[in-house]
Amino acid sequence: MKLAAAAYPLDFFGDFSAYEAKITAWVAEGAATGADLLVFPEYGAMELASLGGRAVAGDQDRAVREAAKHHEAASAVLARLAAAHDVHILGGSGPVWHEGQLVNRAVFYGPSGVIGHQDKQIMTRFEREDWGIAPGSGLKVFETPFARVGVVICYDSEFPLLSRALSEAGAEVLLAPCCTEGFAGFMRVRVGSMARALENQCVTLQAPLVGEAAWCAGVEENTGIAGIFGPPDAGWPETGVLAEGALNVPGWVVAEVSREQIRQTRDDGVVLLSRHWPEQEERVAVPVEVIRA
Repeated sequence: MKLAAAAYPLDFFGDFSAYEAKITAWVAEGAATGADLLVFPEYGAMELASLGGRAVAGDQDRAVREAAKHHEAASAVLARLAAAHDVHILGGSGPVWHEGQLVNRAVFYGPSGVIGHQDKQIMTRFEREDWGIAPGSGLKVFETPFARVGVVICYDSEFPLLSRALSEAGAEVLLAPCCTEGFAGFMRVRVGSMARALENQCVTLQAPLVGEAAWCAGVEENTGIAGIFGPPDAGWPETGVLAEGALNVPGWVVAEVSREQIRQTRDDGVVLLSRHWPEQEERVAVPVEVIRA
């Protein structure tokens, strides 16, 4: 399988057709690499807030609600593009109304249409305290012809039990779309993504927002490097880095991965972290001994 992660900048649009033109060009470019899966970043949908004008996009509360208004229209465009290019796409996540609350949702598309969605599980302080984004309920694994795929949106990638649950449910590839203001935030997600690849002996993709969007409240500055990671084991790069881009440079990063290699590493790797994971439970069942000097 060939996997592609986007380092994606936000743009201001005068109308919906301008958004459609941009996302059409990005999908075409990604599909031209031969990728089976294209991954867009967390809060990639926030550029839809520009459709309400600068006053709306520049207001913290109004921006998320404006972006949510255009979710269905943008989803229809991405579904059409997935079919046209015969590719799977994780769309840029964004605010969506669910049961009277806004959630941070990424929709997964295939050539036949919408496959499903994944809502972010654990909110950052900004999402809780400023935007009022609520956590979604439940994790999902998406069956595709090339791999079983799970999604851990940004902060979710820093909590190992979420990825472990997806791995135990069969996930072989974990997608970590992210939106981070500074380099330290980007590195938290990168370290988390690489650790999840190590622990679960799988492949992880980090797709970040990049660049400035001073007109959009909440995502004014975005820092990141697109990257694709695997376990540093036999047959994999010693660094665990399969492919990576450059800091804040927009574009696609692509890596070719063997599904069989993931299976082989889990079955007979130099280390067997995935298989040995349950051994932690019996170790931590014994109370930790505190020794005072």
